[in-house]
Amino acid sequence: MLKLKIKKGDNVKVLSGKERGKTGTVTKAMPETGRVMIEGLNMFAKRMRPRKQNQKGETVMVPRSLAVSNVMIVCPNCKKAVRLGSRVEGSKRVRFCRKCQAAV
Repeated sequence: MLKLKIKKGDNVKVLSGKERGKTGTVTKAMPETGRVMIEGLNMFAKRMRPRKQNQKGETVMVPRSLAVSNVMIVCPNCKKAVRLGSRVEGSKRVRFCRKCQAAV
């Protein structure tokens, strides 16, 4: 199981794939698989079968996960995609931006 530096609610930028360059908020982080789900990105069409009589089948847009290596957190202070560091302030561990040293 990986220890992810990216958490639910973080603003991230996609680095590779069909959604490259877009930003969004992490809705779910899955450390056991090393993947994250981003709100409104990496959507795929899933065809649903009709379940009841006289109901039509439909196509539903479903979000899929991205590998955590393909996303980078956006610093709220300097508004750039950055790497994160961690340090201990008092008795808490704090994530910080490697470019501007601000806490994330």
